[in-house]
Amino acid sequence: MNEVVLFGVVMILVLMGVSGSGKTTVGAALARKLGWTFVDADDYHPAANIDKLHRGIALDDDDRRPWLQAVRRRMEEARDRGENIVLACSALKHAYQEYLQHEDPAHIQFVHLRGSEELIRSRLAARKKHFMNPSLLHSQFETLEPPRDAIPIDIDASPEVLADRIRRRASL
Repeated sequence: MNEVVLFGVVMILVLMGVSGSGKTTVGAALARKLGWTFVDADDYHPAANIDKLHRGIALDDDDRRPWLQAVRRRMEEARDRGENIVLACSALKHAYQEYLQHEDPAHIQFVHLRGSEELIRSRLAARKKHFMNPSLLHSQFETLEPPRDAIPIDIDASPEVLADRIRRRASL
């Protein structure tokens, strides 16, 4: 088992931010470098959420509730197994962040991947095979509430460089 123990706890790094900020790409690169498990919260969306997002309809709190519950269950499973994970999860609002870390804040560190709306819009325009409709980007920026204690990472470099920055900033 690849286990990094900081202060006696297993770690869960949550890479959060708007769609197109690089959560999945950077998260997968970071997990490889650390030898940790990568988990993409998008895999836990119910089919109805994916359909709404594909059609350009923003999710509300009721839509997100079952998704967040599933993501938190996965986080709890990781903690119970002693599994370090890198989790790619938008977690746009403070309420969602607090819900995800409610039971176990000592194990969880948020990393906010941030960039300009223009940069991210250009990334979304080039992205293929994702259910998120790019027309929802502005609403995500309006909703975004970065965690107060998140590690801020500007997305101005390659995924490998960003993963290294996160490792340094998180002391991993």
